[in-house]
Amino acid sequence: MTAMKDIYIDKVVVHMGVGESGERLVKAEDLVKQITGQKPVRTIAKRTQPAFGIRKGAPIGCKVTLRRENAEKFITTALGIIERQLASSQFDRTGNVSFGIEEHTDFPGMAYDPAIGIYGMDINVVLEYKGVRIARRGVERRKLPADQKVNKEEAIAFMREHYQVEV
Repeated sequence: MTAMKDIYIDKVVVHMGVGESGERLVKAEDLVKQITGQKPVRTIAKRTQPAFGIRKGAPIGCKVTLRRENAEKFITTALGIIERQLASSQFDRTGNVSFGIEEHTDFPGMAYDPAIGIYGMDINVVLEYKGVRIARRGVERRKLPADQKVNKEEAIAFMREHYQVEV
């Protein structure tokens, strides 16, 4: 395999949605900061949903983007929590992987606190080949060739090989 055909983890996005602002959101932000070691960014509602009491533009969750070594360490820990088992439906056609963790207390060093409660989180892993920058750069931007995009089968093979994941 050539150097340009080596798959790597571009980023890992950890998202915790609580559906409301206020005290619950502040607690969720503190938990994400403790688990990942980075300051989270608030996410806002894209549209109004009266059935859930959500207004457009209201903060309803938080997220953190991890890259490089932080992403590698976090993904190893998170896959250990879900016992390294993923379904093929959790991989999309562009090589991204998404899975959820039901309780934040599963992470090492996190204990249940009745004052906080239990929060779950979504984890999205973005896999890419080297050289994808040509599609994003400002100067001389080019279209990415089809064989330079990670597909579902390659993503599954990468996760099996590097993280011993069962699909």
